[in-house]
Amino acid sequence: MSLVFRVVIAVIAVASAVTPMRAQRGIAVDARMAEDLGLTVGTRVRISARPGEPGDSATIAAIYERKADPAEVARREYRVRLHLDQLQQLLALDDRVDRFAVGTRAGQSIDSALVRINHVAFGFRAHKSRDVAVQSSRTFRVVERFHTAIGIITVVASAVFLLCLLLLSVEERRRDIAALRLMGISRATVVRAIVIEAAIVSLIGSLLGAGIGWIASLLVNAHFQQLYRTPLVFALLTPQIFAFATGLSLILGIGSGAAAGWRLVKSSPLSLMGR
Repeated sequence: MSLVFRVVIAVIAVASAVTPMRAQRGIAVDARMAEDLGLTVGTRVRISARPGEPGDSATIAAIYERKADPAEVARREYRVRLHLDQLQQLLALDDRVDRFAVGTRAGQSIDSALVRINHVAFGFRAHKSRDVAVQSSRTFRVVERFHTAIGIITVVASAVFLLCLLLLSVEERRRDIAALRLMGISRATVVRAIVIEAAIVSLIGSLLGAGIGWIASLLVNAHFQQLYRTPLVFALLTPQIFAFATGLSLILGIGSGAAAGWRLVKSSPLSLMGR
């Protein structure tokens, strides 16, 4: 049979000398295992289901890269792909599997297929692949909520800090604003100037923050992808994230500038001059 299953083998040792008495079966190993054990395509190995067993000899026919699966990123186990009949002989188990996947044709109802399979099946139960993925990714959902909470706290703290900074900045320019008011410039014009200045500062801060975030994401991905030897992206700065951060920064900056400006122009110019 040409069907290939992913399995985890307990022990795989390179055979020091194998006499080519018969055609050996080909197996595929992941790139992490090939790198750690110095395996290449064409290397002859001996595989066994448990340590100490003689097992069977095979030839490495391919080396494959793992997919970017968050559920497997921290696992240190090696993975080997064998033909189905080869796997059954190795494990001495006939017609027994832990799990298998069934695909439905386009337009067919997955729910009705689940009902029919569970109705006639005995000894196992069918589940949607989406439900299995959600069940196995609960840890990541908790981490996501934790990051969301940290983000909300950071945004609130940043808004308070920005408002205080603008209040102090505008407060130091009391005499300048009083002079503008005495020259006949309206309150709305003064507030508009403060708001424009706050918006420009917020935009520049967003660009600097995006640059720092992009560089940080490159460093994080380079470190953890090398550490776990996976193509999984750990930090990502997308255009949507940049647009959201920039929009939020402008909203907070404009709001804080308007609040600081109106707080100051409500006072009379003479009081701002200290008289």
